[in-house]
Amino acid sequence: MAAMKNVLVTGSEGFIGKNLTEALRCKTEVVTKTFDILDARAVLNRYLEEADIIYHLAGVNRPERLEDYEKVNLGLTSEMIGRLEKMSRRPSIVFSSSIQATLDNPYGVSKKKAEEALCEYAQRTGAQVMIFRLPNVFGKWCRPNYNSVVATFCYNAARGLTLDVSDSYKEIELVHVDDVVTAFLRSFEVATKEGEALFATVEPTFRVTLGKLAGLIQEFATSRQTLRVPDLGVSFVRRLYGTFQSYLSPKDFAYGLQQRKDERGTLAELLKGEAFGQLFISRTGPGITRGNHYHHTKVEKFVVLEGDAIIRFRHIVSGEIISCSVSGEEFKVVDIPPGWAHNIQNIGTTELVVLFWASEVFEPERPDTYASEV
Repeated sequence: MAAMKNVLVTGSEGFIGKNLTEALRCKTEVVTKTFDILDARAVLNRYLEEADIIYHLAGVNRPERLEDYEKVNLGLTSEMIGRLEKMSRRPSIVFSSSIQATLDNPYGVSKKKAEEALCEYAQRTGAQVMIFRLPNVFGKWCRPNYNSVVATFCYNAARGLTLDVSDSYKEIELVHVDDVVTAFLRSFEVATKEGEALFATVEPTFRVTLGKLAGLIQEFATSRQTLRVPDLGVSFVRRLYGTFQSYLSPKDFAYGLQQRKDERGTLAELLKGEAFGQLFISRTGPGITRGNHYHHTKVEKFVVLEGDAIIRFRHIVSGEIISCSVSGEEFKVVDIPPGWAHNIQNIGTTELVVLFWASEVFEPERPDTYASEV
């Protein structure tokens, strides 16, 4: 059994801090302590006496006064390592820095000085120190209308507000908060040399223009009307879509679907996308048959959720006929290959509910659907 580790997270109420703290709380071998800017210094001192690992995330990036950049970003760092030395303690430290540490602006300069203080601390004490220079971080729980364009765009789009793009062609570098947290948690699997701070990176990172970013997020916002699913096979799109969803207002979690009704029953489309195909669902009355058509290319899958049905097939060339009885109690998937005319009939006494998947989105101008009785 692994020995318990005491972990301290500074800046625990910040965006990255919240995500890291929740990840740490899922680990049974870790005791997590948190410190944020409004907590008493006595709390920090007590936790410093116990910590085996410190994730130092506390800092400011948009203070009211310029002098607060250095006062907080450098000052708190210096205070923390000074107290550790007085205690003759040298826990491992992971520091959240920024790519702006290479730039000549108040924020970047303060981060660079904090890095230097930690490097000197590592040299003096032999402590393990790892410094991450992060690009723009995005993900759930980031504060909108503050310093994250992704958070602002997602928040506004989820509420039907305008996305103000200052320069459509400006390119930014992004990293997802879950990838940051993963890198932080794995940081000390990498051996560091005694007395030497290690500069580390998080992967993957993504480069995107503001125009492309705004366009993707606006597509997410209209997807309930278009039913279009983004290409979640693209890792950046998958991470960005999850981020957008996290900014939905709770009152907007649920939404209705457009229903098409005729003498057979009701049908509603759920989701569709070029890389995904299409999902739809139907309700059909007793004795009613749907289908009696075939496809040349399109593949389908039928799943009966409620009721009893028979699915019949006829090969359009050989004339071979087969059938398959299915019940909602089975959760059985029935494949519908190309070249087979098919239908589904409700043979029960109650309503038949069926979930359908098609490999292609239905396009009226090229439906790949041809009438043919089974």
